[in-house]
Amino acid sequence: MFEFYRTLFRVTWRAQLVLIGLSLSVAALAAVPLEYQKRIINGLDGDLDGPALVRLGLEMGGIIVISLALKWALGYRSGLVGEGVIKRIRYVICENPKATGRTDVGTGTLASMISAESEAVGKFVGDAVAEPVLQIGTLVSVVGYIAATQPRLGLVVALIVLPQAVIVMMTQSRINRLVRERVLFLRRAVNEVTHGDLAAAREAVHADFDRIYETRRKVFLWKLSTKFVLSALNGVGMVVVLVLGGSLVLEGRSDVGIVVAATVGLQRIQQPWRLVIAFYRNLSAVRVQWELMRGVVEKLRAAEAEAEKTPEGQG
Repeated sequence: MFEFYRTLFRVTWRAQLVLIGLSLSVAALAAVPLEYQKRIINGLDGDLDGPALVRLGLEMGGIIVISLALKWALGYRSGLVGEGVIKRIRYVICENPKATGRTDVGTGTLASMISAESEAVGKFVGDAVAEPVLQIGTLVSVVGYIAATQPRLGLVVALIVLPQAVIVMMTQSRINRLVRERVLFLRRAVNEVTHGDLAAAREAVHADFDRIYETRRKVFLWKLSTKFVLSALNGVGMVVVLVLGGSLVLEGRSDVGIVVAATVGLQRIQQPWRLVIAFYRNLSAVRVQWELMRGVVEKLRAAEAEAEKTPEGQG
């Protein structure tokens, strides 16, 4: 993974710095609407008059619009970075066409790399740094706000998140092996289709298609089972926050605004946390594809270098 990110920064470090700045700006604003929500709810018992309520509402709306504008800019810039990397990968793959005849790299493998595999890797690069900075920053901002206003509720939220991280890391290694198998099966099937008589290779191609189907079935099984467990933990967490927060209000040690902000905050962190999990899964899968692609490109470049050393007519 270190080698993947080292290569990524070498190619796109200037763009990544801009994306990091935008991500941190969005994350810093994530908890601000919760404070406004708490102040409005707590002020409805008589502390707020009409003009003050409107002012708080306008300020809250302005923060939301600014956050959305920053997210728009972040999405646009990350999309451009990804497309630029896709183009660069395709240039690299196609720069040594003569080398393919000197290796066991088939045209089917190159076709797969130019189409699906380069798309997957390139699109990921646009989010490779900005996405974790944005989502983890949002988590820290929201959980930190809840912990600062009511430490017990903040501890409950933290205890919901940590077990989920352990579960995801435990299951992802198995999914990575399945992803690698699927890519290799697909390359082999495309090579068999593009070389020779398809009718003669039909049984082998069908066998590879069956293996691809089976690996995808297992990936679905692991992903959906993990999602079920994580969703169950989120549901339990919401119940605990409501019961604990309600008890604190009844005992006079908290107020309704904080409990509402905590429940809304818990719902708000569920989306970035799901995105962090999805990012980690995508990173793991893309790293597998990138390593396979790098192996082919290095093989092509080595063959091209060997061809240049070979005297004319002795190839």
